[in-house]
Amino acid sequence: MSKKSTPIIRTGGRRHLQSHGGSWKVAYADFVTAMMAFFLLMWIMNMVPKDVQKALESYFKADTKLGSAALNPNNALSGSPNVKSQELTEEQVARYSIAMRFKKIITEDPFLKQSSGVSSDDTGVLLRINNDVLFKPGSAELSEESVKVIKEVQDVLKVFNLSLMVRGHATEGEFRGGPFPSNWELSGARAGAVVRAILEDKAIVPNRIRAVAYADTLPLVPPLNPDSTALNRRVELYFHRPDVMNSRVVN
Repeated sequence: MSKKSTPIIRTGGRRHLQSHGGSWKVAYADFVTAMMAFFLLMWIMNMVPKDVQKALESYFKADTKLGSAALNPNNALSGSPNVKSQELTEEQVARYSIAMRFKKIITEDPFLKQSSGVSSDDTGVLLRINNDVLFKPGSAELSEESVKVIKEVQDVLKVFNLSLMVRGHATEGEFRGGPFPSNWELSGARAGAVVRAILEDKAIVPNRIRAVAYADTLPLVPPLNPDSTALNRRVELYFHRPDVMNSRVVN
């Protein structure tokens, strides 16, 4: 059997053996990719504020004191003047946990997903539920679909030291006579019905919750068509620190 010879390539009068091994190229490419990913991660971490980094760190450390404090109803959003940077971190973790909790129940329910929303700011978390989900048409009587939402709200209030503002909204012409001569009475009755249902859990202190009526004075979007008008028929539940009371809470 003849021995297979290695091909020879002539370049500029010199002879070079042609290399058959290309595995080093793959390894080198993987190394370069890993280094690029590493430096990209370092750049992103450098851009994230320090307090957010601490919040994320505490969220993924299940056994740290901060992780347990975030679930402590006496510490999570207490607003204690003796806790500054630590308090800010706990607030961010608590707001994230609450928002994700409500986001989960909304996305799991097709009806809620189409007509509800969750948002947050540096004061608290806002849960928006359409009136069609919570109430029977033209009334302040809670529907069967409202039970799940009310239960989640009760659980949040028992876990976190929060206050709750329930804001009732209606659209022009939504009231249909009966005991409600205008949208003021209708939106107020709906906000009150939500508060009453929440307080059926005796573990929740009544003075942590307030209700307010807005009728059709604060539309979420301009009522230009039936779809946008439907978005304005809503109840908003704003969870906020007990020590905060400003225009963002009321409005």
